[in-house]
Amino acid sequence: LERGAKPVTNFVKNLSALLDWYSIYTSAIAFIIYINAVWHGWAIPMFLFLAILRLSLNYLIARGWRIQWSIVPEVSEHMEHPKEDLTVSEKFQLVLDVAQKAQNLFGKMADILEKFKNLFMWVQPEITQKLYIALWAAFIASCFLPYRILGLALGLYAGVKFFLIDFIFKRCPRLRAKYDTPYIIWISLLTDPQLKERSNATVLRRVRVMNLFLQTAASRSYVGSSAPTGISKDEDTSRFHTTKRGNFHEVFNLSENERPLPVCENGWRCCLINRDRKMPTDYIRNGVLYVTENYLCFESSKSGSSKRNKVIKLSDITDIQKYKVLSVLPGSGMGIAVSTPSTQKPLVFGAMVHRDEAFETIFSQYVKITSASSSSES
Repeated sequence: LERGAKPVTNFVKNLSALLDWYSIYTSAIAFIIYINAVWHGWAIPMFLFLAILRLSLNYLIARGWRIQWSIVPEVSEHMEHPKEDLTVSEKFQLVLDVAQKAQNLFGKMADILEKFKNLFMWVQPEITQKLYIALWAAFIASCFLPYRILGLALGLYAGVKFFLIDFIFKRCPRLRAKYDTPYIIWISLLTDPQLKERSNATVLRRVRVMNLFLQTAASRSYVGSSAPTGISKDEDTSRFHTTKRGNFHEVFNLSENERPLPVCENGWRCCLINRDRKMPTDYIRNGVLYVTENYLCFESSKSGSSKRNKVIKLSDITDIQKYKVLSVLPGSGMGIAVSTPSTQKPLVFGAMVHRDEAFETIFSQYVKITSASSSSES
């Protein structure tokens, strides 16, 4: 693939060097020839002549002539011949390296395509509106201006922009970030994952505001705590949620009013990865994850004492985020990383089929608890 793409990569390198004025004399001559051709209406014949010239040089090279011309000097790289007898680990590492490069390449291509899609689908109206106005201006100009004048204006603008304006902007990033409109628009365009993150952040902000509003309203209208009508307090606390080991509050040594939220009554099957431990038996544990109003509870599936279970107070969590256990695998992963002051490395709950649902539930309850504590302190 690298050898096949070498003509294209060499052309891109030389074009970039020409526009970046790598060789001042060569770029000055090319700029004068281009502007003169555009001014006299010879732009298309010039490009066709350059294509014929390149094809003629390739013919001479194929006949054995040694013709090498390049603005950027070629650097000969040492090519290592692949070994015939690779070990299993070397083959596996080779596969991972190729997969990583392919993933990065297709990721960049996907980002470009998603930006174009979002530009034309009015996902960001303030940016698409500029394109809409520019298309109308170009349409009106094409209706009233002669094609020779229109082509002259476009050609002169392209030459001045690529040879002069872009060169100045690359040397002065502050000016580019402030006045280079196409660059600003391209940077401002978001990909689908970025749009999803922005929407999630907006939803979380709304949840926080709503929780604060509800807590304020509840604190104002609070008169006294009482059980619902028709259900006594003893009857309400007697309905315990049970796990495979017994009553929920007994398994995790919690108060009787701590029960799993309705969305996770049966829990989420996962494996707890404790990266602070070195022994394999303590490093990974299979089990079920629950969320209550105040705690994050993990019940180990191994029989034995309850010491293998894990109880984390939501208010003690310092950070929670989605986690990808193996970066070489495609997708966004199936884990949740939780950081606490008592652990040096985050605890990872991996291999979760319903990872997104679990993350939204845990994060919403975490935000509710932290906002309640902050409002009570204030």
